[in-house]
Amino acid sequence: MKRKKILEIIEIPEGINAEISGDVLRIRKDSNELKRRLNYNVRIEGKKIITECENPTKKDKKKIKSDSAHIKNMISGLNKKYIYKLQICSVHFPMNLSVREGDVVIKNFLGEVKERKARILPDVEVKIEKDIITVESSNKEGAGQTAANIENATRVRKRDRRIFQDGVFITEKEKGARK
Repeated sequence: MKRKKILEIIEIPEGINAEISGDVLRIRKDSNELKRRLNYNVRIEGKKIITECENPTKKDKKKIKSDSAHIKNMISGLNKKYIYKLQICSVHFPMNLSVREGDVVIKNFLGEVKERKARILPDVEVKIEKDIITVESSNKEGAGQTAANIENATRVRKRDRRIFQDGVFITEKEKGARK
């Protein structure tokens, strides 16, 4: 059985610059820059980013499709930032959240004396307004992981979830560039 060459072509919009050094792709727009290490042969021809593989296996096809999806997310993130919104829910004890030194610090969660911390990834902005937390970034993975870190830091363990409904929960997330 003969395998065909697989090729993914992604258009680069106006105002965005892309360059490849080794296996790292850097995409820039104004002062924002995103970079990512890619799995397969990637080249830039004019205003197109091309990923390709000769004689691909199923695993190779999956990796190439994944790489092209990451590149599309990087381009759409430079055009419009990814925004996640989280809701603070405190039924039993009023909890306090603050941003300090690259962490979101959660105090008085379920009456605990010890602080809980959620790590904020680089190039991610976190804003806390009353009971809404806004996580914003050009990097989709960074924004999503930071939102997940905050949500996981307030996970209730060893208690009945039907009674102890306190926590921070993701309520909105930005849709991607997929069609």
